[in-house]
Amino acid sequence: MRTEMSSRREDRRRTEQRLAASKNFDRMTAVEIVRLMNREDRKVAAAVARKLPAIARAVDAIVAAMRRGGRLIYAGAGSSGRMAVLDAAECPPTFGISKKKMMALIAGGRRAVTGAVEGAEDSAANGARDLRRLKLGRNDVVVGIAASGTTPYVLGAMRFARERGALTVAVMANRDTPLARLAKMVIGVEVGAEVLTGSTRLKAGTSQKMVLNMLSTAVMARLGHVYENLMIDAVLTNEKLHERAVRILMVASGASVSAAEDALRAAGHNMRVALVMLKLAVDAGEARKRLRVARDDLRLALGE
Repeated sequence: MRTEMSSRREDRRRTEQRLAASKNFDRMTAVEIVRLMNREDRKVAAAVARKLPAIARAVDAIVAAMRRGGRLIYAGAGSSGRMAVLDAAECPPTFGISKKKMMALIAGGRRAVTGAVEGAEDSAANGARDLRRLKLGRNDVVVGIAASGTTPYVLGAMRFARERGALTVAVMANRDTPLARLAKMVIGVEVGAEVLTGSTRLKAGTSQKMVLNMLSTAVMARLGHVYENLMIDAVLTNEKLHERAVRILMVASGASVSAAEDALRAAGHNMRVALVMLKLAVDAGEARKRLRVARDDLRLALGE
């Protein structure tokens, strides 16, 4: 009986199984190692592709929740938590969204981003506590990220989110897990055994990065933080980004370098306002008024 139960548990946690092709990993040459890893990595995109319908459904649900005033909150531990922190940190400067609208919780807090915090992921109570501190509401979305699907910190966060009536989304690399049973929406990307047994920072981590990229980018695009395929709401914090903003305005409007620079300056470095100025040949005040009337819908303000 014990053997049968162990076998079932192992089948669920495929990320803990050994990969036959890498059993002599420690005896391989450098070129053999990187070839094997590259061959295994190629399987990740195919595994993610099989979950595109689930990812798209999650995007639509997150967009609906955020339009009601909700927040997008990631919760993870270890490598999964670091993937979450990375994606959440990149979105405010890329899309101009407030840090209060999108954030990531990682077991162990800030210290866990750059190093291991002993026992942090083993506390379900801390997962619930961290969400409680954020005053989680019904319009919020909690995306629990755990390759194994069994991390107590993430399970505690998801259980609390369910109790509060928030939308719960699971991102994992194993099937039939406690995390999946706590989530309303499940994105289970089965990438199989890792080249280095149990090291889910590899294929599982890559799959999480891909899924989170899709979720956040698609959500931001659907919420109007993108014009065509351009980062119209990027925060201009350095010279490189200022130059990029000028190029974006030139491409989007057909304006010259000098016209784009002048409009950006007059718009107070707000690319939305500058684009309306350039495309409709109006001043900054009129551009802001049109955006206000359109409730900041750039396409509507442009009459497109």
